[in-house]
Amino acid sequence: MIPGIDFIVPAAYFLAAVMFIYGLKAMGSPVTAHRGILFAGIAMLIAVLVTFVHPMVHGNYGLMIAAIAIGSIAAWWTGKRVAMTDMPQMIALYNGMGGGAAAAIATVELLKVIGGHELDTTTTVMAVAGGIIGAIAFSGSLIAFAKLQGWMRKTWRFGGQQIVNMLFFAATIVMGVMIIINGPDPLLLTLFLVTALIAGILITVPIGGADMPVVISLYNALTGLAVGFEGYVLQNPAMMIAGIVVGAAGTMLTQLMAKAMNRPLSNVLFSGFGKADEDGPAGDVSGDMKSIDATDAAIQMAYADKVIIVPGYGMAVGQAQHKIWELTELLTQRGVKVVFAIHPVAGRMPGHMNVLLAEAGVPYDLIYDLEDINAQFPTTDVALVIGANDVVNPAARKDPSSPIFGMPILDVDKARNTIVIKRGQGTGFSGIENLLFFEDNTRMLYGDAQKMAQALISGVKSLD
Repeated sequence: MIPGIDFIVPAAYFLAAVMFIYGLKAMGSPVTAHRGILFAGIAMLIAVLVTFVHPMVHGNYGLMIAAIAIGSIAAWWTGKRVAMTDMPQMIALYNGMGGGAAAAIATVELLKVIGGHELDTTTTVMAVAGGIIGAIAFSGSLIAFAKLQGWMRKTWRFGGQQIVNMLFFAATIVMGVMIIINGPDPLLLTLFLVTALIAGILITVPIGGADMPVVISLYNALTGLAVGFEGYVLQNPAMMIAGIVVGAAGTMLTQLMAKAMNRPLSNVLFSGFGKADEDGPAGDVSGDMKSIDATDAAIQMAYADKVIIVPGYGMAVGQAQHKIWELTELLTQRGVKVVFAIHPVAGRMPGHMNVLLAEAGVPYDLIYDLEDINAQFPTTDVALVIGANDVVNPAARKDPSSPIFGMPILDVDKARNTIVIKRGQGTGFSGIENLLFFEDNTRMLYGDAQKMAQALISGVKSLD
């Protein structure tokens, strides 16, 4: 044994945990996010390397190295290849892997009990709890990934679905209690894990696409919690601290996201919001959508005093963020004040739009949150909406029958003129018809976001 190893291992884990906490805090600001990611990565490297000399590790170094190599290569390859528009899918997938790893740890430790190894009651409870939560987060995150990737329908419902969901969840809990009281056996452990995985699937499949940011955040919190529980099982302080911190942060973010939609989390998980994406557009509207060409839109913006740009998922799909920033620079040179408005749930994961704008080089002081920007819309000459839908839908204020009624939105309909860049006349990801498109002061600029942004750039340049 390496001299002083009993001190080195806990000290290294403690250092890694402190770096995890600092990294997570730094990720809360765009200015320090890069540093936070770097610190968290170094912390993970320390935690992995010190595990090789952990007193409880008695071999299998070849398997450990192979697993690290495979995981690192896969992460590097996907990190380099995955487009920014697909980042929500990758986050959901990686988050699921964390939950799956926690469930695998629980399985291994409970299998040791079958082999004669003894676990105290508290440790067994933690293993079972981590196994349930990790398995649900794993299968649920994979369904979220499949929905975002377009591999499956946005929702899938059947009669009595919530009852079936509760039965599977209850069965998982009952089998978990049996494992704690009587100890695991191979059949019971297998059924326990299978029902937990099915429960995660059944919970996620009926949830509409518009709720995906909240769902991803929730599963992130569950994964952190599961990792924390399994850290206790392994007596690994780095896992315990990191898991608890991630679980707490994910829980807070989930609550903030649900609050931003003015809906309790139970409503996200068990309501029919998003049903329209399966059954057709929701909501009745009157009037017609009025189109505008890029030249006229460019003139409106070029001679405006103030323009607010509202990015949405359509900007991400069209990879238009760089062109939008180029347009912003042109307008600014003409004396137009241009700022960006971000809704907390814009895009398909928390912070999605902020990441895209940062990638394009948009200064942070030009980006405003909903609370800080809404009062400015009535004095704004032009609001340019790029592929956003539910987060700018006035039905949230005007239509009590709308599924999104009461959700805080960006008040773009209060601007003097609103221009919406949209690929077609269909509804958005949630399937809810947008009243904004039919307002008298709204004009639709149909087409791909990047192509329309380039057309606006050309239109502004032609005025010089």
